[in-house]
Order: sequence, then C-alpha cells, then structure tokens
Amino acid sequence: MELSSFSSNSACISETVNAGRTTTYSSLLSNFSSVRFSRQLNCFGGLFLRNYEALNNIYMAHRAVISSVGRDDLAAETSFHHTNGINGSTSSLGYRNLRVLDAFDDVYEGIVVDSDGLPDDPTNFEAILRFSLSHWKKMGKKGIWLRLPLEKSDLVPIAIKEGFGYHHAEPGYVMLTYWIPEGTCMLPFNASHHVGVGGFVINHRNEVLVVQEKYCAPANRGLWKIPTGFVLQSEEIYEGAVREVKEETGICTEFIEVIAFRHAHKVAFEKSDLFFICMLRALSAEITVDDPEIEAAKWMPLVEFVEQPLLQEDSMFKKIINICIACVEKRYSGLSAHHMVSKLDGKSSSLYYNVINM
Repeated sequence: MELSSFSSNSACISETVNAGRTTTYSSLLSNFSSVRFSRQLNCFGGLFLRNYEALNNIYMAHRAVISSVGRDDLAAETSFHHTNGINGSTSSLGYRNLRVLDAFDDVYEGIVVDSDGLPDDPTNFEAILRFSLSHWKKMGKKGIWLRLPLEKSDLVPIAIKEGFGYHHAEPGYVMLTYWIPEGTCMLPFNASHHVGVGGFVINHRNEVLVVQEKYCAPANRGLWKIPTGFVLQSEEIYEGAVREVKEETGICTEFIEVIAFRHAHKVAFEKSDLFFICMLRALSAEITVDDPEIEAAKWMPLVEFVEQPLLQEDSMFKKIINICIACVEKRYSGLSAHHMVSKLDGKSSSLYYNVINM
C-alpha cells in the first residue's frame, strides 16, 4: 500500500506515528516533495502493522506495535525524495527498505533466525542483518542462531564481518552464532563427542564373530577384532551395534546388553570418543562380506581370539575380553535398554541400567 504523496515548499519531518505516540526529530528537509511508505507497512488506527503470515512465536506475526521495526527506527522503512528546484526534477536523499529478519524466540531469551526468510541479495542481507542486531540488542536478547544453507553460502562472510562466529557445519548448512551481552558467551558448544559401538557375538560353538579391516594402522595389520563402527544420527546405541554387525559380516543379531564403555579424548578432529561394547545374540550363521572397509570375516574360536599377541599386549583389550567372557559365563550382568518417556520433555528415550542388581 502506498500513501498519497503530498507537497510543500518546506516540510519539517518532526513527527512519525509510533505505537500510538509521536517521536520528535530535529531534522528539517527543505523543498520536501514526497514521503512514500514501504508496502511492507499498513496504516491501521494510527498504528503500523507488519503484513506477514501468522506463525507461532515468529517475528512475522501481526504486531499491535511496530516492535519488529523498533520505536526509533520507523524512518528506516521510508524512502525520501526532494526537489532540487530545477524543472521539478528529483534526486534521492537515500533509500532503505529494512526489516527485522524473520526469527523465533528460544526459551533462553535468544533468537533463532528463520533461514527460509533470508534475503537473496548480499547487499540487502548486510543492511537487514545490521538492523536486526540493533533491534535485538534493544530488546535485551542474548544469543543469536543463524543457519545459512549451502545455497546462501555467499552470506557467510557478511555475517562474520558483523560479528558472528562459526558454531558447527553439516553437509547442507553452516551454523553461526552471535552473543549480545557483555562477558562470557553462554551458548552451548558444538557436539564434543563421537559415539562408537562394537558388537561381541558368540555362537553355541563358543566362536566369536570377528573381522579384519582393509584400512588400519600398520601395527594392527592381521588383527582379528569384533565388528565396530559409529552410531548414526538419531540412532540408538543398540541399533547401531546390530546394524554394524550386519553391514560388516551379514550376520543378523539381537541386542542383549551394553557390557562396558570406554571414554577417550582428543581422538578424531580433537573430539572426545565414547565407545560402547554390546553383547549381541546371533540369529544367523552364514557370513557374507559386502563392506568396502572389511578384508575378511569369520567365526573364530574364543581361545584363539583371546590369544592373539596384539590383544595380549593391550591391557584395555584384555579387560574388555575378560568382561565379555564373564558375561557369557553369567558371572557379569551389563546394562539393558529400557524405553521411557519423561514428563520434562514428553519424548521417548532409552535408559540403560542393570536389572539384576535392583
């Protein structure tokens, strides 16, 4: 919507309607000929309302005040032109079409920017981002989360220039953050751990399911080991163990319990590592190797497996094997998985605990 233009030989821009009140400005524009309000603003009952789709908790909702513009920034939504006195020609005093980036409030008094509403033009993004930061600072917000998808990677250096920092990256996006208050940033760090699993499978003939990897350290060549791998995103620990065994050997299994886990630091890319050893029950017997990382797989007698020189020389591996044997002999009980729902978040999760000693 565009308001009707008005003309005056000399117009003082001293008042703008702002949330039911006026704000006085000292600026005086001579030969002012027109004021055109952005189509993004509608006048209603003396208040300016933004026209956006109504979405819960997003800064696109209809506002009874111009909070998304800011009480002192209404002029940012206007374009001004003045007459230079020669044949009525005009020249631009300046043009800005600024808005606050569409965003959600988080529960920690922060902001999560809606990446779907980001402007495509880098120049517009720079101005709008700067304007949004100013607005959020006035509102007393704390942490800002800005997710930039791969197709808008050209906006990354602009955000960095405005003070954002890298938080983490995934194949389709990079996450940037900005901490507004003075002092130590209280935003959580990026994920600090990798989670790995190993499946200990033993059959009725007292044979252990083992593999040899194609790619390993020279010192480990020829070592027969239990199938291992990383847990996938949103995958349960026990699901990861069953999947890895299936992928590396073709053997179907079912989870029994977690019998031990190892915690190590500065492993891959300086991340910590959690490795869970799971006891699995074999549901099939025929081995099929169809994994590019596996050289060979077989059922190996437990005694032969334990007596491998590399395992005998490693105190941690020896301890793990001793625990596995104790579990097979019913002298040790690990942690079984139990699905539970917490009222704190209403979500289902797995709680691992020992049921025998309770």
